[in-house]
Amino acid sequence: MKARYQFRFYPTNQQQQSLARLFGCVRVVWNDALALCKQSQKKPSSAELQKVVITQAKQTEERVWLGEVSAIGLQQSVADLETAFKNFFEFCKGKRKGRKVGYPKFKKRTNSQSARLTRGGFSIKGDGVYLAKIGIVKPIWSRQLRSEPSSVTVIKDCANRYFLSFVVEINPEIVEAKNHSIGIDLGIKTFAAMSDGTTVQSPNYKPLDRKTRKLQKKLARQLKDSKRRNKTRIQIAKLHNQIADTRKDFLHKLSTKIVSENQVIVLEDLNVSGMVKNRKLARAISQQGWYEFRNLCEGKSEKLGREFRVISRWEPTSQICSDCGFKWGKLDLSIRELICLNCGIQQDRDLNAAKNIVKVGIGHCHDSKRTQREGKTACGASQ
Repeated sequence: MKARYQFRFYPTNQQQQSLARLFGCVRVVWNDALALCKQSQKKPSSAELQKVVITQAKQTEERVWLGEVSAIGLQQSVADLETAFKNFFEFCKGKRKGRKVGYPKFKKRTNSQSARLTRGGFSIKGDGVYLAKIGIVKPIWSRQLRSEPSSVTVIKDCANRYFLSFVVEINPEIVEAKNHSIGIDLGIKTFAAMSDGTTVQSPNYKPLDRKTRKLQKKLARQLKDSKRRNKTRIQIAKLHNQIADTRKDFLHKLSTKIVSENQVIVLEDLNVSGMVKNRKLARAISQQGWYEFRNLCEGKSEKLGREFRVISRWEPTSQICSDCGFKWGKLDLSIRELICLNCGIQQDRDLNAAKNIVKVGIGHCHDSKRTQREGKTACGASQ
């Protein structure tokens, strides 16, 4: 299986200029190829696009500067556009599941920039990485690469940070787990309530979010293409990166701990796209990263030889007592604790749902109708 390793690096001023030139050429080739596809009745092949937007374009006065950068990055830009069209067509035909894949869009100068290089365009030399026509850059190696990388993507985000993202081939590891299974109920204040009785609180994003909203109001009042507006835009991007980095660090640590300690991980299939339509909870739900957490658990489960299961969103996990199976029906979101009418045990709403999730996930479901009938009979006999 393939894995991605990302490292930050700090280029020199000359390397920054060379990287800006590479990003600009890659962006122009992408936009030219996309414009050509929109004008054509039938989509041209990748080879035809490369011939027009790279080979023939270099011979014209308008695009002669494309020869100043590595041709591998330009070729990979056209190949990435081909992949984007393939994913879009497969999604339209129903062959691709998951998130909605839209029609490819034009790249902008103000967005994050990237350029992908294959083995002919880069090489690892000691502590540094040689990039074609750019030179040797020295990333901060926070961990070792598991194998020889097949490609590297040079990234510059909106906050002017530079990263190297390597793709390597790894073998799945089989590690013994401490526990057999665990069910996880995801929430907002309590990010995860687990069937073993533990709860995990989500980080507090409010201070950074408050600063971001204040700067966004300031940005809306400034003139377009002005220096002050560009300065404010970078400040907003840095705050967004702080929020994203905090969330990513939290999700990675939590998912690693859960997957390494449990053999079977069970989650509930949440309708996030429908839940964010609630304007009062949309911002809080979007900041949690439930979908990202699910992807991390699924990927790490495959890596460590675990079983990852997702139960249906229609399972009444919060409407059934996890101890006796008595169904008390729908509850208002404000009710966090309750006492079961059948067994008299006080239940926490989230922990009770997590216990029901793991029961459904491993195939041990309660017969709610039978339990309700027996509960009422026993209650009447005791009186």
